[in-house]
Amino acid sequence: MRGGEKVLEAIAELYPDAPIYTLLHVKGSVSPALERRRIRCSFVQRLPGSARHYRSYLPVFPTAIEQFDFDGYDLVISTSHCAAKSVVVPGRARHLCYCHSPMRYVWDQFDAYFGPDQVGALRSRLLRPVLARLARWDAATASRVDRFVANSQYVAGRIGRYYNREATVVYPPVDTEFYQPDPARRPEPFFLVVSALVPYKRLEVAIRACKAAGIALKVVGRGPEEMRLRALGGSGVEFLGWRTDEEIRALYQDCLAVLMPGVEDFGMVPVEAQACGRPVVAYAEGGALESVIDGTTGVLVNDPSVNAFAAALGDISSRDFDVALIRRHAESFCRTRFQRQFQEQVSELIAARRSNAAVPRREAAPAAARPGRSQNSLGNNPRSLSPAPREDEK
Repeated sequence: MRGGEKVLEAIAELYPDAPIYTLLHVKGSVSPALERRRIRCSFVQRLPGSARHYRSYLPVFPTAIEQFDFDGYDLVISTSHCAAKSVVVPGRARHLCYCHSPMRYVWDQFDAYFGPDQVGALRSRLLRPVLARLARWDAATASRVDRFVANSQYVAGRIGRYYNREATVVYPPVDTEFYQPDPARRPEPFFLVVSALVPYKRLEVAIRACKAAGIALKVVGRGPEEMRLRALGGSGVEFLGWRTDEEIRALYQDCLAVLMPGVEDFGMVPVEAQACGRPVVAYAEGGALESVIDGTTGVLVNDPSVNAFAAALGDISSRDFDVALIRRHAESFCRTRFQRQFQEQVSELIAARRSNAAVPRREAAPAAARPGRSQNSLGNNPRSLSPAPREDEK
């Protein structure tokens, strides 16, 4: 249940009768609320080893997502960082996409996912034209979306750059009822990372910075970078694997601060930490600029180097932050706010259809970047959520 799954859960709650379409689903991998839903999977579900090696099937994702049949639906909602936004819907239907990001690995972060250091020189060379073709498909199918909703201003900019479309921003939901400060707990002398262990997160910066500052680091998460990061970490870094939400909440409440050295599209972990009253040390780019108030709810580091992060860790260790103020800031990202704003976007789309008005596909500046150039693995499984048809349309 990472960020994408938590967004899906909040959207699904608004449409209790809607089936969920997904490329594949590993039973027991998501919350009970999602497991109880009608889940319909693509043929990727039946491919050998797809539960563990679904990243290897990336080239067939376009075919898989386009084979879903949405006849009978008048509204399709996709939540996507990959292929789900490219579903084919009937002409009378409307399609709203909540976009976590255009595909990073086919646009500007190829090397971080499929560079020679990640997959070997030969495989990287062979994958480059495949991913370039996928980028062309990704851009060409953006016109299948009637309205884009982005999870941050940073992602809205990427949507404009790569899809030539405008997007409204609705920040993701954070469960501020669950993530709360505990007055009985006091910060302990360690920093915390909660993250998938993948290249673009730049976790080696956090590890080296903590070693330079002489402060312990705890890392929650798993991923393909785990062995390399463990070798780099040494005795001062404790790798905890995946933990329950309750355990992560306790770690948030106990740590000096949460570290985010990579560029996030939005980043729900920093907001969860702030909901628990803890500050964040983050690289000053991407979603962190929208979720962390420098000097008030954390420290933004302008230089991504190890030395700059180590200096920031020393700085934050000597400061007294206002727990109540940090908490109030996090509450602006609550679940009810997300659901209200999301429903407003859906209502506008439906109202335009019912009035027989054309739904404008707002254009943005032309795309400037080319695919296949430099930052993980495929993170969350892309999913699309389709509300059930009205009775008169079944």
